[in-house]
Amino acid sequence: MDLSIVDLSPIPEGGTAADAYADTVETAEQAERLGYSRFWVAEHHGMGDRLAGTTPEVLLGRLAAATDSIRIGSGAVLLNHYSPFKVAEVFGALDGLAPGRIDAGLGRANGSPAADRALGTDRRTNDPDGDHTEKIRAVINHLYDAFPADHAYADLEIPRSGAAPPVPWVLGSSPSSAAIAGELGARYCFAAFIRPNHAESAFETYRERFEPSELTDGPDEPHGMLAVNAVAAESDEAAARRRAPAEATYERMRRGVLGPTPSVEEAIDDLGGVPEPTPATLDPGEWPRAISGSPETIDGLLSQLADRVGVDEVMIQHVVPDHGGALRSHELLAEAVDLES
Repeated sequence: MDLSIVDLSPIPEGGTAADAYADTVETAEQAERLGYSRFWVAEHHGMGDRLAGTTPEVLLGRLAAATDSIRIGSGAVLLNHYSPFKVAEVFGALDGLAPGRIDAGLGRANGSPAADRALGTDRRTNDPDGDHTEKIRAVINHLYDAFPADHAYADLEIPRSGAAPPVPWVLGSSPSSAAIAGELGARYCFAAFIRPNHAESAFETYRERFEPSELTDGPDEPHGMLAVNAVAAESDEAAARRRAPAEATYERMRRGVLGPTPSVEEAIDDLGGVPEPTPATLDPGEWPRAISGSPETIDGLLSQLADRVGVDEVMIQHVVPDHGGALRSHELLAEAVDLES
């Protein structure tokens, strides 16, 4: 199994965005040493008190300079806020900085009404799936110079490294995003940490709707990746403690309470105790929002979830407020699946 990481650039307690970005760079450097396949950074808006990951295109430029071989990309750039041509130009420039190792992860999400207004985003769309499909198609056409000769944009050029162009991925957490990925013949990453119970139906939809793309050198067959919230520690019990902030954060969000990520102690207090360790064997159809375990346990859990949806790569997301703890978790996850550093 291959492992990858998506990083949200959380702001540490008492820290600033500068600290968050330094942590992200260190995490990417570690991921490359440990043998992770790719390192993506996220885009969230209006949460600057707790997440500094607002502009993946800027942060990826820094990561291009800090790494040499690992693939880097967006998880995701939120295409509903932007012009496809501008997005393609951004990824073309990133390809110039890290030739042949850029992933263009394309998604969509609305933020708060105030954030969307500030971004100039129109939330009133008659056909959101159709609009999103056409925007992704346009980005791909720009990246691969694939517009027909008589198209109005056929003569537009974007920066290129001369190596393999950025690889488009469709990201989402529902069967509708899976259908879009399949119809476009693109690679697909499902965010199981958002809607875990839709994972199996989403990948079924993706495979049913898949048609190889004539626009890119994309896959001839469906190619997917599963993103999960997962942490590891030396024992199942220690890992459950490390998972507590993820569980408490979800409970707070469900109640409409926003704010910084709780510490382990605050999370345990919120939850009324340490979460139970994730069982080594999940029941059929059981999809935890977050999983944890020792290297042996987490290896089995990741294999179970990956096998259910038929993928060979899992992307790790976490909610671990302690940067050192997060780095240690990534070490143990790499050990668990025997990544080659």
